[in-house]
Amino acid sequence: MNDDVPQEITSLVGREVYSKNGVFVGQVEDLRLDLDAESVTGLALASLNDDLFAGRAAGARGVILPYRWVRAVGDVIIVNDVVERMKTEEGEEAPAQ
Repeated sequence: MNDDVPQEITSLVGREVYSKNGVFVGQVEDLRLDLDAESVTGLALASLNDDLFAGRAAGARGVILPYRWVRAVGDVIIVNDVVERMKTEEGEEAPAQ
């Protein structure tokens, strides 16, 4: 397959999202787009990891992660560990590395 051919952005929907430390974050339900720049600006996640988002997304259907946090896209999507660090800022232990 030619790497210069852009992939359909809809192929991201349904993929699982993990932190770079291997922690499940959620599943892509939709995308936020900048139509003027013709780019993806965010991933709308559902089926969230309740441990990571407890207190921050209580009662919400999901969250939107900025696309700049994405580090790799393959069978799954890998994002920075920012979500895990948010949990740590709330006074909980940092995940073992």
